[in-house]
Amino acid sequence: MGNRSSLMLREEEIAQIQQETGFTPNQIERLYSRFTSLDRGDCGTLSRDDFLRIPELAINPLGERIVNSFFQDDMYNDRVNFRQFMNVLAHFRPVKKNKDNRLNSREAKLKFAFKMYDLDNDDLISRDELLAILHMMVGANISEEQLTSIAERTILEADEDGDQMISFEEFCKALQRTDVEQKMSIRFLN
Repeated sequence: MGNRSSLMLREEEIAQIQQETGFTPNQIERLYSRFTSLDRGDCGTLSRDDFLRIPELAINPLGERIVNSFFQDDMYNDRVNFRQFMNVLAHFRPVKKNKDNRLNSREAKLKFAFKMYDLDNDDLISRDELLAILHMMVGANISEEQLTSIAERTILEADEDGDQMISFEEFCKALQRTDVEQKMSIRFLN
């Protein structure tokens, strides 16, 4: 169950996905195998529950936010096809110098990270959103007062226009010395 060899990828599909994402044909085939093993209903798409069966996501405090990122493009659809799956994974490909790829550039990685914090999708991170994410990440390990202090200090340091929110531009500036390309990369085997 979950491994439909009769529904293999065609060469032209692999070439299109390679063009869109920068993955090698071998990586695409390996990820397709993983995708089909997660597809318990053998319908060629994954549900949120399929994603949450991935142990690393199930135990990740931001697992639900990460899973939601696969469904960002179409909030009315509760299924993700293989091409959508690959487009999200492309954000986590290591950046290759002198090679342009819109899905895993520094800016694309920052936009992806920003969306993890922007819970209401208004293109701003509020103190309450930052606090909610901190709660997800540390749970009850830090007191409410400490979390509030961290959230308020973060807003104070990043907010340049004084609106008590962090815009995408402010987010990027606050992370300008962070190696986002490295921190948001997963090594995909060839």
